[in-house]
Amino acid sequence: MIPDIRGLTEIVNGRLSKSDQLRTSHAALLKRFSGGEPANPTIEDILSHIRALQDVVRDGNIDGLDKAALSALDTEICNITTEVVGVDLPESETPYHHLATWMGGIQRAHPIEVFTPNYDLLMEQALETCKIPYFDGFVGSKQAFFDLSSMESDSLPSRWARLWKVHGSMNWWRTPKGEVVRRDARSEGDRQMIYPSHLKYDQSRRMPYLAMLDRLRDFLARGQAVLVTCGYSFADQHLNEVIFHGLRSNPTGICFGLLHGDRSTYADVVLKARKYHPNLSLLAADGAVLGTVERDWRADEQMGHSLHGVSVAKKDTNGNAGAEPKNCEFLLGDFKRLGDFLAQQLTRSEDEQVTPSAA
Repeated sequence: MIPDIRGLTEIVNGRLSKSDQLRTSHAALLKRFSGGEPANPTIEDILSHIRALQDVVRDGNIDGLDKAALSALDTEICNITTEVVGVDLPESETPYHHLATWMGGIQRAHPIEVFTPNYDLLMEQALETCKIPYFDGFVGSKQAFFDLSSMESDSLPSRWARLWKVHGSMNWWRTPKGEVVRRDARSEGDRQMIYPSHLKYDQSRRMPYLAMLDRLRDFLARGQAVLVTCGYSFADQHLNEVIFHGLRSNPTGICFGLLHGDRSTYADVVLKARKYHPNLSLLAADGAVLGTVERDWRADEQMGHSLHGVSVAKKDTNGNAGAEPKNCEFLLGDFKRLGDFLAQQLTRSEDEQVTPSAA
């Protein structure tokens, strides 16, 4: 439904390169990344750079980019991003629905907290479809306003969920008065709050993002905290800093990173899990790092297990009769598979509750 960050970057760059009004400014901006870091900038890197330049350019220009050109690029990137990610969730049977249903179906003493760097509204749609009450830091209806005091309160009922969008959202806007609101459409003078620059922003302009990250810090500091990531690439250094610091500061907390694909794609975080973070467990398609020990998955299967084929499956030998036996493959780094897994968990939980009374 929605491309990953690399796919989104290709779409945005493709459209800007064909824009009669913005192609020259876009080319000048991309040229500034030549020979530097990152070598292959994502749309988030580009937005960060634009906003950093806006803070220093004032009435002049940098490499032919003045404040008006930078502002036009910022606005159009956010417009394209909103168009691409602003899709409607199908009515049912998606991983988002399975996650929302699981959140509403398990017994818990505290609200579940969901942290997402995504700008789309798919999680909100699923929670509302499944009638799961949630709080996302905003209060109100027509023009919901950001309320830090409510965010810092832990008095929500346990059946509520908390949804923290650490990179902003397509329906967050900063008004000309400097207020941060949540609503469906832009009003004149609004600035869309997609992705914080993490650079030269004063605290008031960054407050929603800082508050969301503070919630993650607070969560990881609580006793035996359990953080589960799915599909997160550990490529965002600002999020990584919060996660790794939390794991170092709270050795009773743990993070299970469900990685999409093989370990070779995640060399940096695998090294950290092996050397520095025994409470960071990484589970990839081809193997895992558990308690700093890295191993491949075994080749033998537990065909009789109820979750075989849902969370683990045998790699395909492509029909080669003489091929060596393949190891098993871990599947839950795929969000769709995780949704199926959570749906199975609810079914098993219901069976366990029915069986004793029937006996």
